[in-house]
Amino acid sequence: MRSLYVTILMAFLANLYAFEFKSAPGVKERTNPTISQTTIQSYASSLSDATKAVVNISTQKQVANNLPNHPMFEDPFFQHFFGDIYGQIPRDRMERSLGSGVVISNDGYIITNHHVIDGADKILVSFSGSSKEYTAKLIGSDSRSDIAVIKVDKPNTPAIAIADSDKLMVGDVVFAIGNPFGVGESVTQGIISALNKSGIGINDYENFIQTDASINPGNSGGALVDSRGALIGINTAIISRTGGNHGIGFAIPSEMVKKIAKELIEKGSIRRGYLGVGIQDVSDDLKDTYNQKDGALLISIEQDSPAAKAGLMVWDLIIEVNGKKISSAQDLKNTIGMFAPKEKVNIKYIRDKQEKVAQITLSELSDGKQSIQDSKSNGQQTDSGIDGLSLSELNQNLRQKFRIRSDVQGVVVTGVNKNSLAQKIGFEVGDVIAQVENISITKPSHFNAALTKFKNKNKRILIYSRNGTKTIIFK
Repeated sequence: MRSLYVTILMAFLANLYAFEFKSAPGVKERTNPTISQTTIQSYASSLSDATKAVVNISTQKQVANNLPNHPMFEDPFFQHFFGDIYGQIPRDRMERSLGSGVVISNDGYIITNHHVIDGADKILVSFSGSSKEYTAKLIGSDSRSDIAVIKVDKPNTPAIAIADSDKLMVGDVVFAIGNPFGVGESVTQGIISALNKSGIGINDYENFIQTDASINPGNSGGALVDSRGALIGINTAIISRTGGNHGIGFAIPSEMVKKIAKELIEKGSIRRGYLGVGIQDVSDDLKDTYNQKDGALLISIEQDSPAAKAGLMVWDLIIEVNGKKISSAQDLKNTIGMFAPKEKVNIKYIRDKQEKVAQITLSELSDGKQSIQDSKSNGQQTDSGIDGLSLSELNQNLRQKFRIRSDVQGVVVTGVNKNSLAQKIGFEVGDVIAQVENISITKPSHFNAALTKFKNKNKRILIYSRNGTKTIIFK
């Protein structure tokens, strides 16, 4: 009887602490895609129109030698006297490269990558199934998004149908069509591996579709299509250590492509809206400050910029633009970049855990930067209010020593003691402290005063470092 009780008790304890896996239903049947011996599964009919709309692009660029253009080299006596040696003098050469493009209209407009045609003296296009080449005219090109539009004088060109890339899902079957390694038109199959990929470092504006469909050199500018053959993206880059395909390819989404191509065709260039802010993602230690929300955190405001005029401040967190949620710094950059200058946008942001809205009229993005005069100081080193941290006012010598840009203002970290609180917090020699909470820092005394003012609070410290802008939390 006692052994029976022990057995029951052990069974009870075993059930009490047993770990259960979720089991899939048992397989009862296996089926083929088709049971007909005369039928096979194929995407040929779906891809027929799409393959006709993808073209091969060949570019030619005249590359000059590095020798001075001296009349002596053209003198017949010089040529005769030096004989074979003269023939070995580097001459101008023709550099050729290959890529792909996608026809988007029946009157010959073609989309490709900016890097495919960049600097080309001549652009040649050949269509599927034909070796005849047409000389293409450059309509417009945008290096920031890596999109270009060219045009050939050929009637009734086969145009591709374009799908809405905003409706894509991870796992969708896709096909990459292009001219890999110059072997001619090829089609590869895969799936969408990821969406909204950014931070790759390829373009200024990144919102890539990632796919494992084989994309190789020469595929650039070609089509990424869905299982119907509709265009969902323009193939632009791969991540590879060897130059070949490793199953990580990127395509520019069709919605971005359409907007940029339309403006290039209608206006010849892209004019982008400009907000005038520096931004970063919300780090984990800042989540509590912003109600656990994601967005684009403002870490600098350009003087007299649209953001400054609207009253935005450093450490405001932008969470929406015109009702569209902003999930990251790159998301804000892409969104603002799609607006035209002088457009008005409604921006929702969080400040001190309160949501606010500002209407802002964007200015125009340009490549020029306004410099700010260097701060005049003697650069004398001063101890800060943080153990192991030494600071100095910025001067020309310190700017040169730590390679600090002229438009960066603040106090420079000139000393960080080993194993000190300053080192544990994350300060490094050469860092520039620009702001503590809402207080701008231009002297070490400003930094000490800010620490005192926010003595019993977590303090956000804005830092310009060698690796970019960062925020340090000092508790």
